[in-house]
Amino acid sequence: MQAFDLYAILPELVLLVATCLLLVASVYVRERVSSTPGVEQDIFHTPRGVGFVYFFSLILLAYLIFAFIGRMGDPALVAMNGLFQSDPFSNLLKACSCIAVLVSLIYSKQYLMDRALFRPDFIVLALLALLGQFVLISGANLLTLYLGLELMALPTYALVAMRHSNEKSVEAGIKYFILGALASGFLLYGMSMLYGVTGSLDLIEIFKTVADPRINHLVMAFGLVFIVAGLAFKLGVVPFHMWVPDVYQGAPTAVTLMIAAAPKLAAFALLFRLLVNTLLPLLGDWQPMLVLLAVLSLVVGNVTAIAQTNIKRMLAYSAIAQMGFVLLGMLSVFDDHAFSAAMFYAITYVLTTLGTFGLLMALSRKGYDCETLNGLKGLNKKHPWFAFIGLVMMFSLAGIPPTVGFAAKLGVLEALVDAEHTFLAVIAVIASLIGAFYYLRVVKVMYFDEPEHEIAISGSGFAKGLLSLNSILVLVIGIVPAGLMSLCLDAMRRTLLGS
Repeated sequence: MQAFDLYAILPELVLLVATCLLLVASVYVRERVSSTPGVEQDIFHTPRGVGFVYFFSLILLAYLIFAFIGRMGDPALVAMNGLFQSDPFSNLLKACSCIAVLVSLIYSKQYLMDRALFRPDFIVLALLALLGQFVLISGANLLTLYLGLELMALPTYALVAMRHSNEKSVEAGIKYFILGALASGFLLYGMSMLYGVTGSLDLIEIFKTVADPRINHLVMAFGLVFIVAGLAFKLGVVPFHMWVPDVYQGAPTAVTLMIAAAPKLAAFALLFRLLVNTLLPLLGDWQPMLVLLAVLSLVVGNVTAIAQTNIKRMLAYSAIAQMGFVLLGMLSVFDDHAFSAAMFYAITYVLTTLGTFGLLMALSRKGYDCETLNGLKGLNKKHPWFAFIGLVMMFSLAGIPPTVGFAAKLGVLEALVDAEHTFLAVIAVIASLIGAFYYLRVVKVMYFDEPEHEIAISGSGFAKGLLSLNSILVLVIGIVPAGLMSLCLDAMRRTLLGS
């Protein structure tokens, strides 16, 4: 291992070693925490060291954020004998993933404490899933990509089923595990066919081989179908979406946020690494697949969400439709503006998702989960500021100005029109209009309905302040999106030139 190899993987090594040390140290650091009345404790529950693990996890994540931001100006490099790549694209997405996990942990603390889930193993599993995202985002080899994918997925399976006394949570965990294993099998089978044709696992070598017209195109096409199917599952797009609403609804809201936020960035990176960095010469094969997946996701996601009364289930179908927009941004090939628009969309969607689920956890309390529309009735009369936060988040998801969701959707639509996919842009606009109905219905319930019960806001003052900052950022970036857009464009341009 050379010096630049160690430099390239240093943040990942720090995260891995620190996570293992925190898990071991939590056994020896004693802490007086009263148990939650009426909540059954299990063999994995231990109050020892959870505050210690939480505090140092936040410090660790803050360090990683600054470390990746500091690497944004570094040129692209391939390390570990072609297994790992560090470039502006990966550094920006890793920094955003760290921010997402950091904010998720802060929002989740009180929610987890009220349900006896605030435990060292929860935090450690979240950090291990983040490590998997790092490996996935920086994968330069098919094996590295698959290793990162599984390292990200396995901890999330455990997180979903962590509340084992709840039938819905266990059911969601089993569904997620079985369907996730099936999708991983699809992806691995497609990768094996890719290896069989090209004779290499290295993404750069595969790109060079695929560009050769003498390859067996039929086998490549079959492999591509399995790869796209696996990618579609990880993104949660139609018709590989059935796990999304069940897992969103069945998992504790804190776990739902862990699944809905940072992993979307890693899934986008996997999509970019495989289809753009590796299989771009097969554009004529995978582009029609993405068109079909995107249109189905936009239509099915938005139409089905209208019938939902459970907010988490509604947000699941909303996520399916939002990922359809991300796929649309990948259709303008050889256009770094289009790819950066898709990247901007993914990042801003995660920002909005953090605020949305943060609000749901703030409105939840011991013995009560805010998961239905009835739980939001009359919020403006009791807590007008938090009703305003909810309004901002719903407007952003719907793509209504001046929120960041409008700027993100506009960027993708401009890329579609520039690539002469005007018909797809029209479908996307119509689907967004349909989606605006159920987002505005949430606003109507908060502002015009009478409250059915007492509404209390839980969480620390710091978490409430961070939630307020989150909503302000959704507005500010929507009004002045140029900074983040330029950052995404610069990262994408330098990455494509470097590769």
